[in-house]
Amino acid sequence: MTVSTGTRGETVPTVPPGNPAVDTADVSALLERGRTLSTPVLRAAVDRLAAPMDTVAAYHFGWIDAHGNPADGDGGKAIRPALALLSAEAAGAAPEVGVPGAVAVELVHNFSLLHDDLMDGDEQRRHRDTVWKVHGPAQAILVGDALFALANELLLELGTVEAGRATRRLTTATRKLIDGQAQDISYEHRERVTVEECLEMEGNKTGALLACAVSIGAVLGGADDRTADKLEEYGYHLGLAFQAVDDLLGIWGDPEATGKQTWSDLRQRKKSLPVVAALAAGGTASERLGELLAEDAKSNDFDSFSEEEFAFRAALIEEAGGREWTSQEARRQHAVAIAALHEVDMPARVREQLTALADFVVVRKR
Repeated sequence: MTVSTGTRGETVPTVPPGNPAVDTADVSALLERGRTLSTPVLRAAVDRLAAPMDTVAAYHFGWIDAHGNPADGDGGKAIRPALALLSAEAAGAAPEVGVPGAVAVELVHNFSLLHDDLMDGDEQRRHRDTVWKVHGPAQAILVGDALFALANELLLELGTVEAGRATRRLTTATRKLIDGQAQDISYEHRERVTVEECLEMEGNKTGALLACAVSIGAVLGGADDRTADKLEEYGYHLGLAFQAVDDLLGIWGDPEATGKQTWSDLRQRKKSLPVVAALAAGGTASERLGELLAEDAKSNDFDSFSEEEFAFRAALIEEAGGREWTSQEARRQHAVAIAALHEVDMPARVREQLTALADFVVVRKR
């Protein structure tokens, strides 16, 4: 993947070399299908929650505003539901077979967002205040826990052997996701994190759930473990490509597109891929960046930093090669993901759509 720099300095990903331009109409249709089929089931699941958790969850999903009025908020990219439905089709089943899996994965994903926003101190998500900012930390924790419980409940209610297999994959992915968040937090307090450690963390935090999303529909559709495992391989590497792009946007993204502050990952001291790659590169910029991070660990004071200070650090990361390395890593993980698809016997149309979604992941701006 290559990147160009816009007038505000944001990362503007372009199509991975060697791939055709992304068919945005096809991808939009896939994402919309995922929303259309999964949202009614998702809403019904949220309605099971006791008050006020049902209202808090509805706010988080963008269905109501902070005052309880109906809203048409940004509910996210809906990549995971789209993958789950395609997963069912890859196994020769109807897309509807994947809906319970799509909803379960979406519930777990949003459980993690509610908790992550609180732990990271993020005040904005999807261009509005986060749940903990509006409803308080306690509700963010409780609603997140409730969504995780609902995810397993929905699958197990199916009462089939396939549902049991799907639940095992979901719970394993959730445990890995939590492992990844724990690693992410611990890395914020370390001066140095290796590239390998960062990739392991991001594979847990992002790759595991995407891997589950793209296998769970197939499992519900009766696919064998080999097929599900290969689909998970695609999803895992797609998750790493997704996170690499996210890391670029976390430093150089346009706030109007991402819905987050400028230099958001630098403000949170995240040891994301551009940072760890820059520190590992050696050279003057790398050494200066390392000195600054060492000073940060001693002072523990970010509140006094100016915008110019964050811009300077971003420039050091870019000068040391962290930005370009991360762009190339996104491209490499994308290629590995696509290669895995060719080891699964599936309809050609489904393979093309999974490829289009992978391309979309690495060219997105938010």
